[in-house]
Amino acid sequence: MPIPDKPAAARKIDELLRLILGQTGFRLKYRIMVDPVLPEEREWERPEILVEFSGPDSALLLERGGELLRALETIAQEVLRLPSSEHDRMAFDCMNHRVMRLEELRLAAGVAAERVRKTGLPYTFAPMSSRERRIVHLALRDAGDLRTESAGEGGRRAVVVYPKDYQAKPATPRRH
Repeated sequence: MPIPDKPAAARKIDELLRLILGQTGFRLKYRIMVDPVLPEEREWERPEILVEFSGPDSALLLERGGELLRALETIAQEVLRLPSSEHDRMAFDCMNHRVMRLEELRLAAGVAAERVRKTGLPYTFAPMSSRERRIVHLALRDAGDLRTESAGEGGRRAVVVYPKDYQAKPATPRRH
């Protein structure tokens, strides 16, 4: 379901960012775009609202894998009261971090697929966000010889790539 009033949502994000950046003293500028036209390499991500940051403190947003950038995005999602199933309707980016991460995930999915084909064994990615898991699932959706699933709970959820007809062997009882 689309964001019902995108201009109003963009104004709320602007108010939030003015408050946060004003209080923290971060030297950052941002641009909020409603229904942005994105380049082809971002085909798997079609946010209705995109916020792009720039400025001398950009590196701070991207430390630890973009932790602060994701935190700001999460706060904005909460302010807009977006349900988790709608989080992909809005995206924050800085210095093309998101585009590079998408490409990294697509390449990693390809490497995992080759490993599974070669070994016949499942491959489990490190835990990642639902948005990143979605990218891996999409990257492998046309691989007819493989299947993907998300496994784990909460922040420990990860993508597992299986050979299409893989059946786990039943656990053998241990003898004491």
